[in-house]
Amino acid sequence: MKKALLTTLAVVAGTVSSFAHAQSSVTLYGTVDAGIDYVSNQKGAAGAGHNNWIMESGNLSTDRWGLRGSEDLGGGLKAVFDLENGFNIANGKLGNGGDEFGRQAWVGIGSNAYGTVTLGRQYDALVDFVAPLSATGSGFGGNIADHPFDNDNLNNDFRMNNAMKFRSANYAGFSFEGAYAFSNMAGGFSNNNAYTLGAAYDGGPLNLALAYFQSNQPGGVNSPTNTGGAMSSNDGNATITGARERILGAGGRYAFGNATVGLVFTRTTVDDPRQIAQGGSYGAVSGDYLTFNNYELNGRYALTSRFSLGGSYTFTDGHFGTATGAVSPKWNQFMLQADYAMSRRTDLYLEGVYQHVSGADGIAVLGNASIYSLAASSNDKQVVVAAGIRHRF
Repeated sequence: MKKALLTTLAVVAGTVSSFAHAQSSVTLYGTVDAGIDYVSNQKGAAGAGHNNWIMESGNLSTDRWGLRGSEDLGGGLKAVFDLENGFNIANGKLGNGGDEFGRQAWVGIGSNAYGTVTLGRQYDALVDFVAPLSATGSGFGGNIADHPFDNDNLNNDFRMNNAMKFRSANYAGFSFEGAYAFSNMAGGFSNNNAYTLGAAYDGGPLNLALAYFQSNQPGGVNSPTNTGGAMSSNDGNATITGARERILGAGGRYAFGNATVGLVFTRTTVDDPRQIAQGGSYGAVSGDYLTFNNYELNGRYALTSRFSLGGSYTFTDGHFGTATGAVSPKWNQFMLQADYAMSRRTDLYLEGVYQHVSGADGIAVLGNASIYSLAASSNDKQVVVAAGIRHRF
């Protein structure tokens, strides 16, 4: 009798344990990416240009680790969360200005039938929908393929603090989302707040996306200041600061056989621009307006199941206006990449990027070539060649 009872209790305990495990889960995930880079014309302390060899963290994918979890609440509902930390593998330091979970930090409730509502530090619709169709950011070219200053955020460089987001379920390939980020400032509701809208269609070989983002007083540098609002400048999260920033983006990608071809257009406008993040710090600008039109063509071809070649060309048409006149800088940027998958999680890459700027008329922040967050060039040209390894877990 005693033996039978113990056997029964063991079976029940095992059943409950399996049920609990099946109904809730927490996953540890991450990416580590390191390489050796050749960078031309890096500006030194005295302003002169120097060719340089460096070890770089995150040429393609920013180094990160995170905890992602869900709990089944019944009735088609689940609780979800994501906490994601960014770091520099070359020196072990925290990224995102030292924020513990500076890449993402949110919690919410999801419905299988309708979608998910989440609260916290989150990405905008350009990152969620348009960036995957680009070569930069979550695209195959990664960080060093970003558009000048990552002006359109397709490289995922900024997030919205204090954000409430709704992302719909997938309806026959169509999905949409919207989010609002609070300023959290008493008496300053629109001082450093933000919102975003977007939609996407995944039709198998054809993918389309459209998104819009707007932030008011990004970085909070205009009086009264609110540097810790929706777009914080305390940790460098606001890549461009000013009175108002608006970004419109659209993209499409088509897959045929072993090849994919993508087209992306984005337009960024900044009223009363004050600062631009360049080379890991802010460079001052002072004008009435600043605009960027980015036109990107990208393509990738799988020569084998493990080895692929890819490339992109981006033309950026800029305009910077002040009380005394205007300049129209233009950027031409080329990227080529070879990638070899050693396994499902580990790959080796060789990638080169060339950027040339013209028409800035002596405005250093705009006229000096600048690739990703590497030190800016001393002149209007820069080349980066990166060879590295990336592992995902």
